[in-house]
Amino acid sequence: MKQSPKPSTQMHPDEWELRVALAACYRLVALYGWSDLVFTHISAKLPASVSGEEHQFLINPYGLMFDEITASSLVKVDMQCNKLDADNPHPVNPAGFVIHSAVHEARHEAGCVLHTHTRAGVAVSAQKEGVLPISQQSTFVLASLAYHDYEGVAIRDEEKLRLQKDLAEANYLMLRNHGLLTVGKTIADAFLQMYTFENTCRIQVDALAGQTKAADLIAIDPQVLTGVAHAMKVQTGGLGGNFVWPSLIRKLDRENPGYDV
Repeated sequence: MKQSPKPSTQMHPDEWELRVALAACYRLVALYGWSDLVFTHISAKLPASVSGEEHQFLINPYGLMFDEITASSLVKVDMQCNKLDADNPHPVNPAGFVIHSAVHEARHEAGCVLHTHTRAGVAVSAQKEGVLPISQQSTFVLASLAYHDYEGVAIRDEEKLRLQKDLAEANYLMLRNHGLLTVGKTIADAFLQMYTFENTCRIQVDALAGQTKAADLIAIDPQVLTGVAHAMKVQTGGLGGNFVWPSLIRKLDRENPGYDV
């Protein structure tokens, strides 16, 4: 029996490389405990070498758990979340793409948008003061943080303009009563930013659990916050998420291989 050609030989190498990285990101999100069954999304913008001038994205096949997503199972969609690869048997979730399409539409440099519904993230999103300057992790988030008020399940296109206005140029977005979102130039950037965002929220929840009110916590000097951008560059060597991405891939290869098929 003649075997079907591998997916990697049937598409542009740039698309396959992006698919492998995005599948790895989905599995890492699951590995770190940030997934919410089959809900939420991570979208990655296809490079112009693949899509031309048309905006096309890769997104998760709706119904698969994040820890079972592979490069070939990812679905290619347009800005309306219409499925572009007809031979892909997996469905997509147009309603869940409203937030992602809004971000990609407004931020053309965004290579990846990562959204979560973690327990700590939702908990802090419900706190009136939002992210508090009480940890080193929080300083990185506060340097580029925006908030968007809850309007119900994000299925209405009219919410896009308000979300875009709230996000503006920020790379961290707290969706009130909903969860967390990061915007990265690369998949690696978006993942590292979410790692920092999630830990910021976990630390805050733990700190508040040991105190009666936020006023009892020690806040970081505002002058320290102004130097965060330089500190981030020094700490990561100016490489952003790519500085830690290779080690994350090695970890994934040990603990949950098979994403790159």
